[in-house]
Amino acid sequence: MKAFTRTKYGGPDVLRLEEVEKPTVKDGHILVKVEANSANPADWHILRGKPFFARFTFGLFHPKDKIPGADFAGIVEQTGNSVSHLKVGDRVFGETLTGGAFAAYTCVPANVCAIMPEGTGFSEMAGVPVAGITALQALIAHGKLKAGETVLINGASGGVGHFAVQIAKAYGATVTAVCSGKNVAFVRSLGADHVIAYDTENIHQHAGKYNLILDTNGNLTYKDYKRMGQRGVVVGFTTVLHMFSLLLKKATGKFPLAQFTAEANTKDLETLAVLIQSGQVKVHIEKTYSYKEIPQAIRHIEAMRTRGKVVMVWKNVTGA
Repeated sequence: MKAFTRTKYGGPDVLRLEEVEKPTVKDGHILVKVEANSANPADWHILRGKPFFARFTFGLFHPKDKIPGADFAGIVEQTGNSVSHLKVGDRVFGETLTGGAFAAYTCVPANVCAIMPEGTGFSEMAGVPVAGITALQALIAHGKLKAGETVLINGASGGVGHFAVQIAKAYGATVTAVCSGKNVAFVRSLGADHVIAYDTENIHQHAGKYNLILDTNGNLTYKDYKRMGQRGVVVGFTTVLHMFSLLLKKATGKFPLAQFTAEANTKDLETLAVLIQSGQVKVHIEKTYSYKEIPQAIRHIEAMRTRGKVVMVWKNVTGA
């Protein structure tokens, strides 16, 4: 089958499209014929092996996993022992940060997959897992968001952010979104009640008060959280120095600030599927690439200017 592989850390140029063996199905896993992927910031961080301490998980001197990629949507081709909620022929979506998704076929644990909602397409649902799960868990599991509360979402136009705005509205919150001036209309169309353009108003001096602060951009300071919020959730960091500074102040301070790594599971994916099927959440696809252009797709999101999601489709694959 065709797959993108890498043997060293680096930028998208280290990826090579080549023929590899189709994965063998393991117990508790499913073999999926991949129809679409999406690209996430996690993909280029893992590809480059940055920040460096991440290499203790993904391989210290060279990547442990030859095939990268997390998000996928496709068709179940085979199921392993102990798989009960999925069967051959099901249209599924899911993710695994251990890699293997940037291929014509991927073998993944069944418990990180769910059935696609009726009427949805592979490109649409491939854009959901990492970003959607992160937004959902940030708001509900870690942010403890309740109906009637106010939430500030920093970085509201990106992959995680555009899901967070819609999920927060679906759960009954009043949403103030932060984005660039060029994305104000887009973020309003997602349902945001108020929008702050960071290029015309300095968010580090914003005087608003909110029940929850969710930072998907990763540039808010500890003082920002304390000034504006009752509690906070941080999803990403702009620099390693900022990360250590924020986590140190979190450890020594009293402000309730959560930081987490999202973990896919069937239940949360099913929750997202219901929200999508009901029309409460829509996947915005900024750009679609062919599977052959996966390196270009990663380069595109590495510029950190993406509005919504970038997807890659596996059409007209020869030698799959």
